Amino acid sequence: MPIPFKPLAFAALSLSACVTQAYAGGVPLEKASLHGDETILTSIGDIKLQDSYFDDATSQRLFDEMDYQRASQAYIWSTPLVSVTTWRDNQSKSFGVTKDTDFVVLESLKEKRGIVTGNLTTPYIFNFISLKSGPLEIDYPAGKTAGGVLDFWMRPVFDLGLTGPDKGQGARYIVVGPEDDLAKYQKEGVHVYQSATNNVLVGIRILDPDPAYYDKYVSAFRMGRVGQKAEQSRFIRGKDVEWSATAPRGLAYWEKLSSIINEEPVRTIDKGWTAMLKPLGIEKGKTFSPDERQKTALLKGAAMGELMTRNLQITPRYTEVYWPGTSWYKSFDFQVEQEIDDRAQIDERATWFYEAVASSKGMVNPEPGAGQIYMTTKRDSKGELLRADKNYKLHVPKDVPVEQFWALTLYSENTRRPYDNGGKEIRSVNLDSRLKDLKRNADGSVDLYIGPKAPAGFENNHMKTVGDDGWFVYFRLYAPTQPFFDKSFKLADFERLD
Repeated sequence: MPIPFKPLAFAALSLSACVTQAYAGGVPLEKASLHGDETILTSIGDIKLQDSYFDDATSQRLFDEMDYQRASQAYIWSTPLVSVTTWRDNQSKSFGVTKDTDFVVLESLKEKRGIVTGNLTTPYIFNFISLKSGPLEIDYPAGKTAGGVLDFWMRPVFDLGLTGPDKGQGARYIVVGPEDDLAKYQKEGVHVYQSATNNVLVGIRILDPDPAYYDKYVSAFRMGRVGQKAEQSRFIRGKDVEWSATAPRGLAYWEKLSSIINEEPVRTIDKGWTAMLKPLGIEKGKTFSPDERQKTALLKGAAMGELMTRNLQITPRYTEVYWPGTSWYKSFDFQVEQEIDDRAQIDERATWFYEAVASSKGMVNPEPGAGQIYMTTKRDSKGELLRADKNYKLHVPKDVPVEQFWALTLYSENTRRPYDNGGKEIRSVNLDSRLKDLKRNADGSVDLYIGPKAPAGFENNHMKTVGDDGWFVYFRLYAPTQPFFDKSFKLADFERLD
């Protein structure tokens, strides 16, 4: 005989009443039945159900919380896109870029201090160009260089130089936009690639130690639109200006995201994120003009999103330290495609692109004798976070396994750019194996010092920290050799001295 409906409903209501009665004042969210008459205790206040419904004011509170949570996660997702757009816009303004074939050359400390975790040991040469006006052709010179063409998710379209197809011998390249037909440009002796974004970055580092090679390189380099005569680019040099590529905070962050979304096609992998951005006032084809409610969600979301991203940067829970028993991590710890078979590597890439910019196959998958390795740490030998008001020592063993050189560079945790300690020279925040005046130990090892005060006699081995500006380092290995890969070489942690 079937059970009548009413007794079943009564039983359910009785259960709800019993649960509510068991928790005076309301039911914790994780124990809520979401049925009938119930007061649910949540982080956004009490949610009161009557016959399983809630009132309009509660509905608005839930929308507000929903949008705040989405904004927090959207910050993590969009970190590489906003960072590179900020870099493009601020570099162009600061260095007077007027043509899409102009390159900016960064050499001085001031110039390089604008780049997020910029390398301070070799010159940087950067160009930003949009493929909406047509595909790009590059006649690339031979020589010891490293770099590549990157899309605006900061993924390499291809490497240039020693780790690229030309292997340092020079070659001709064509880059086409995401909505163009790559097959139209295939030709013998030319490397043809397609970018997933309209905007691309062309980045180059000169590795040849001979100063004369720079002039040889720039005189041979040619770049222009396919079908047009490629002319010598203008290389903007010697500006020595202070500037910043650090992504902005607050509403300016979302303004930057909205602007770049309007310049680019939406990839399939990003459609879920653009759906979540729409209620926040960020939508392709529309001007960013959030109302007061949206502004509140965006401001809170940007602040919380950055805190969450910084937490990933300090304690990357998705990976392990490179050398067991230390706090050293391999900085670039994900695929250049930023995805694997079953997921996008959102946390992994946010870690890197919060504290750094750009990627290349040579950075991610270096081979013995080629490419670069970036190691980082935020903790000392006792596992405590590094502090600006304390002094530390790093022991660098002799015979660091590199074919080129190693470098230790100091960065600000707040800006993630090279540390501003008042120094005027690059060596004030960068010490490397090519410095002749480093004080070396009898066995060939080197002790390097970071903190407010240099130990007597080790001034040349010291980088100064100031105030409460927290810091971290990159230890770079250029052309690492086998002992790094088999881990027979190992760096110890920083030792706190006071």
